[in-house]
Amino acid sequence: MLYQLYETQRALLAPFSEFASASAKLYSHPLSPFTHLPMSQRVAAGLDLMHRLAKDYEKPEFEIKTVRVDDVDVAVQEQVAVEKPFCRLIRFKRFTDDPTALVDMKSQPTVLVVAPLSGHHSTLLRDTVKSLLQDHKVYITDWTDARMVPTEAGPFHLDDYVAYVQEFIRHIGPEVHVISVCQPTVPVLAAVSLLASAGEFTPRTLTMMGGPIDARKSPTAVNNLAMNKSYSWFENNVIYRVPPHFPGSGRRVYPGFLQHTGFVAMNPDRHLSSHYDYFLDLVRGDDDSADSHRKFYDEYNAVLDMPAEYYLDTIKTVFQDFALVNGTWQVDGHLVRPQDITTSALLTVEGELDDISGAGQTKAAHELCTGIPKARQFHYDVVGAGHYGIFSGRRWREKVYPEVRSFIQRYNEPTEVALPAPKAAASRKAASKRSAKAG
Repeated sequence: MLYQLYETQRALLAPFSEFASASAKLYSHPLSPFTHLPMSQRVAAGLDLMHRLAKDYEKPEFEIKTVRVDDVDVAVQEQVAVEKPFCRLIRFKRFTDDPTALVDMKSQPTVLVVAPLSGHHSTLLRDTVKSLLQDHKVYITDWTDARMVPTEAGPFHLDDYVAYVQEFIRHIGPEVHVISVCQPTVPVLAAVSLLASAGEFTPRTLTMMGGPIDARKSPTAVNNLAMNKSYSWFENNVIYRVPPHFPGSGRRVYPGFLQHTGFVAMNPDRHLSSHYDYFLDLVRGDDDSADSHRKFYDEYNAVLDMPAEYYLDTIKTVFQDFALVNGTWQVDGHLVRPQDITTSALLTVEGELDDISGAGQTKAAHELCTGIPKARQFHYDVVGAGHYGIFSGRRWREKVYPEVRSFIQRYNEPTEVALPAPKAAASRKAASKRSAKAG
């Protein structure tokens, strides 16, 4: 019922939001006589702010059309490499006529960025992708808003998330380097662990940033909520069915508007201050600061619904049972064993001021991946960075990205895979048959 009430409210506010936008222009357009009235700037600023607080925010675009490679501007085109009901694997294909840049681009490492499925769209990692495109071939997971997925597509569990990641890794091939940001660090580690246990290739490097590998360490407000409320509480209080007029009508989801409310409630004073500063910037005519505010909140306020099964699985597996670190997590009947990963290199990244994934939660991956030689394991603490600062903004570009780029370059060459004895024996037997047949 709450979801239907929210949609009704949104529909009722829509015309008022558009009216506020039009009125703001009436008091700010240079050719309008109302612009010259006393207090016109304040009236226009107030109406513009009202419009932004009441409007509906759609999924933003990546808007990465060009990128600088070897001091050459190259064109970038989004291509759908794999399409699944709940996710698209997007490739950012780069094009250029410059022969030197073309040769360099072909030899650059291939990176799969696994974006979070935790409320915001994958475009939240726009800055991450734009930086990576300077020196890498880049793919990203673009998760679908669950309310747009028909119920005929079936449920989507945490196990399905792991299976998606495995499929994307196989699609790209053995040259892939994987970067997981926040929530996906857990399912990505599971996916790679299962690949290793099955004797398949694993990514050349794993970069894990600000994720709850072990949520028991330095628990944050987010962790405490998940750990202190029962599974049934979440099922009864935050799960609703998608209302009519959406393709996914009837699907059980954790609605995006509830998630957004939680995001804002974590730092209400900061958001209130930001909106007031935006009002003052409009009054002063500081267009650059006002535009920066719009860009941030266009992204921050655009949220998606999560499938209920996936959300509840995550609560139980990651934040209540701690199944990964306790060694009890099974995916499709197979035990997740991070210690089976032997050929990938591992880098973990944490922000000093991260209030979503606390200190030590991501670093815990090193305690689990005991099969990776210590010489191939690294950790980087980003001084002064909060959660978003480790993958977006100045600290990402100036501190984190150089570390990630150097790490990937260092381990871009393939590592010899040592197959388990039975598989190695079978491989030798098959090779012997091929040799006899060739003779």
